[in-house]
Amino acid sequence: MKKALFILSVLLVTMSYGQEIKQVPQISVSGEGKVKVVPDQATIVVTVETKGNVAKEVKKDNDQQMEAVLKMIKKMNLPPSDYKTQRVSLNPQYDYLKKKHSYNATQTLEILLRDLSKYDELMEGLVDQGINRIDNVVFQSSKLSQYQSEARKLAMKDAKLKAEDYVSVLNQKIGRAMTISDNSQVYHPQPIYATMKTMALEESVMPRETLAVGEINITANVSVSFILE
Repeated sequence: MKKALFILSVLLVTMSYGQEIKQVPQISVSGEGKVKVVPDQATIVVTVETKGNVAKEVKKDNDQQMEAVLKMIKKMNLPPSDYKTQRVSLNPQYDYLKKKHSYNATQTLEILLRDLSKYDELMEGLVDQGINRIDNVVFQSSKLSQYQSEARKLAMKDAKLKAEDYVSVLNQKIGRAMTISDNSQVYHPQPIYATMKTMALEESVMPRETLAVGEINITANVSVSFILE
């Protein structure tokens, strides 16, 4: 009997404590922090694609072009860790009208360019040495972690300011934060057009522009619950 009364009293105390927690006056708000950054590097994905009727010859031609591309990249003194083969394929294709087989070979290379001043030289060299497909160019920041931290801090400041605005008309103040939830999405760099100079035209000393760099938006979102005082 005593044991049962003890368990009952513990349950009552626990329920009472839970009710007190739920009844604490608080306000829940969301905040957003956004940092605009000028890209300082780019990830470039390019492909050598060759076609022909004999698989061995198609693959050999593809390999020779890619070898020339890699030699050019090495001459530019890009670190070996900054470029890698992403995909290699050799696929048969059948022409039902001509009733013939042909072959399509591709090699895809991913390059991290840390110095955008070399962008034009690299892109022109790639095309000259056999690259015939530019799959993607993504401009990004080498200081992503730093800017993400700044965005998170701005998000918290935004949430606090919102809470203060709401309770100010009630002559109340916000206290310590009860809960904090990070609602930020994982950052994925998107392809961005960027402003870069290329070779001067033969007819003019003025350079032409092929891309427009723009800015990257790095965003953080947070939900915060503050105690009301």
